[in-house]
Amino acid sequence: MAELLWKPSEESVRRTNMYRFMSFINQKYNRQFSEYAPLYQWSIDNIPDFWASMWEFAEIKASRPYEQIIDDIGKMPGAKWFSGSRLNFAENLLRYKGHKPALVFRGEDRVARTMTYDELYDETARVAGSLRAAGVQAGDRVVGFMPNMPETVIAMLAAASIGAAWSSCSPDFGLKGVLDRFGQIQPKILFTADGYFFKGKRFDSLGRISNIIKELPSIEKVVVVPYTRTDPDITGVPNAVHYNDFRSAPWNLEIEFDQLPFGHPLYIMYSSGTTGLPKCMVQSAGGILIHHLKELILHTDLKRDHTIFYFTTCSWMMWNWLVSSLAVGATLVLFDGNPFHPDPGALWKMAQDEKITIFGTSAGYISALQNAGVKPGKTYDLSPLKALLSTGSPLSVEGFEYIYRDVKQDLQLASISGGTDLNGCFALGNPMGPVYAGELQCRGLAMKVLALDENGESVINRQGELACTAPFPSMPIYFWNDPDTQKYRDAYFDVYPDIWRHGDYIVVTERGGVIIYGRSDATLNPGGVRIGTAEIYRQMDPLKEIQDCVVVGQNWKNDVRVILFVKMAEGYKLNQEIINKIKTTIRANASPRHVPAVIVSVPDIPYTHNMKKVELAVKKVIHNQPVLNKDSLNNPEALDYYANIKALQED
Repeated sequence: MAELLWKPSEESVRRTNMYRFMSFINQKYNRQFSEYAPLYQWSIDNIPDFWASMWEFAEIKASRPYEQIIDDIGKMPGAKWFSGSRLNFAENLLRYKGHKPALVFRGEDRVARTMTYDELYDETARVAGSLRAAGVQAGDRVVGFMPNMPETVIAMLAAASIGAAWSSCSPDFGLKGVLDRFGQIQPKILFTADGYFFKGKRFDSLGRISNIIKELPSIEKVVVVPYTRTDPDITGVPNAVHYNDFRSAPWNLEIEFDQLPFGHPLYIMYSSGTTGLPKCMVQSAGGILIHHLKELILHTDLKRDHTIFYFTTCSWMMWNWLVSSLAVGATLVLFDGNPFHPDPGALWKMAQDEKITIFGTSAGYISALQNAGVKPGKTYDLSPLKALLSTGSPLSVEGFEYIYRDVKQDLQLASISGGTDLNGCFALGNPMGPVYAGELQCRGLAMKVLALDENGESVINRQGELACTAPFPSMPIYFWNDPDTQKYRDAYFDVYPDIWRHGDYIVVTERGGVIIYGRSDATLNPGGVRIGTAEIYRQMDPLKEIQDCVVVGQNWKNDVRVILFVKMAEGYKLNQEIINKIKTTIRANASPRHVPAVIVSVPDIPYTHNMKKVELAVKKVIHNQPVLNKDSLNNPEALDYYANIKALQED
């Protein structure tokens, strides 16, 4: 039986947005809900009514009302939401004005910057005007190779105001990683900073950008934001212009918000690249808006007087999620850099100084804090903190206990889980409910989430595949360059017809909570960051010393570390020089997060009969788990080499 760690008081329950929404539903539909469970059941039994109610409750700003909530509740994928409506995503995020702080930026080696809602509107207006002058139209792509800083938010909002689709990569991505993504979508404008800071060191971005531009002929202009230098030299970057020279000169401009269909493209996100080039998932403005507002207002209990922070880069969907908090009128804290610089308490000092009320991070970060013996609650004043969110990978029972022991006792710990694919969550926090160690509090409202066994039957208190059996607004509207939707269907609907299979093993508990048991596919999650094995393989292919390789994630100290097994080419033996070359290549062309923690030489790599590497089988062997499908292997004896490897038992 899971340990009860926290329970909200009756008074605090009545102050939540969830309680207010429940009262709204009770009055509107003549119900008498007093707890989350019956409200959740109603929401999945009445999905169109739920989303119509969310539209009203969240006060979605639209120039034309919808004519139909959903065209076919049984259609997945392809259901059309809120047909007939016209709205603009950026207009909804910029609905608030005034001198209240909208963005607070804290980066390494930089003085904190604060931008009010008035200033954010003005800056967005100036950049939007410049994008229009540069010929950007609805449907074009605008991309960012940016740190998590205010100008990134401004560029996204400016693009969205026109109806251009936004896509971004964090600046630690290497050349190949960026081209694998941006190269597919042919962007027109690219925003970049001149560099970024990490662990107190300055890293240049302009050299990489000049090489990227050579491979992306669609880019007509590169807008360079000064960050690590006041006046960076941009002469080496083709079609480059300084940010201050690019944005329109006049102040107090009015933004022309293009009124677009609910399903108009907003974001292009990327799959992890496990099976080849990352898939480009196109998500809609209306779908993301209403889905994020549901999660922020109801499940996160975000209010206008709150200050919300999430430790994320601009490559992770949690950045997109965080930015949607502007639509609630809250203050957003943006941080860029190493969370342990200059010391492990860096983010908690920031939480104290900025009076953060909602603090979001990854399970890997929590585990690292725990291993480092950091006790934020004893060192910093965290009295404003009311909720801590964790995602990226499953938070261990020990992680739950650590938060309540060493961070804060009176706190809602919301371990949440979803994906880039939906730019949101399947399982979330419930500010009206208790927190049990190791358990996500609830399934999201109107998310018909089940654990399906090997026969496709729903099971309770037993492990199964995470599946969603009804459509939801933030589903990708399509994949880029996928005219027959085959990539889309193969990604989620190849196992259960018309049912979204997410690729996680979960247990749905009898009280409605969810326990995550990790990925059921080969995706790696070191430090909560999703990494595709194919992205690492692509960096290994050019190395003459390596004949073949396989990469897996090893469960290690409440996190996951990347293990690379290499089969050496004839005449070569794995040594420190080759190990350094491998790590340097991966770091330069993918990102530091892709670099293996351990590299081991093996005599052979296991394959199936149709010549697919069997990463999951290798992963099972190194975790001393049985491999049941050896008959499908071309060389099953190769698995013997992966058992009881001494290097995998050491730090």
